[in-house]
Amino acid sequence: MRLRFPKSARLNRAAEFAKVKAEGSTSHGKYLLLGSFQTGEDQPARIGLVTSRRVGGAVERNRVRRQLRELARKSRPEIKPGLQLVIIARRSALSASFSELEQDWLRASQRAGIFKA
Repeated sequence: MRLRFPKSARLNRAAEFAKVKAEGSTSHGKYLLLGSFQTGEDQPARIGLVTSRRVGGAVERNRVRRQLRELARKSRPEIKPGLQLVIIARRSALSASFSELEQDWLRASQRAGIFKA
């Protein structure tokens, strides 16, 4: 699998985000929340990002979104197939370095058990 993050690998409908929130499980981190929902499909994992206005202005939100997208892109080959993930940025992510975000992402991911064995 190439290390791309195409549109087909993203959640983009409100109903998909709502399903993960309603039926999935959540892992909390210092800088992000990770919602996960296992579908019955054998498709590659699909990931959605949420950065609300509480995180900051447009420039700050976009910077955090780019960093989270990069973390998801790099980890995508190791994520179990059939998962739908929602990564929600917290306000504290604004002041975090990329390495701090990466450590928090790995901790939350391991707690959620989303990686292949």
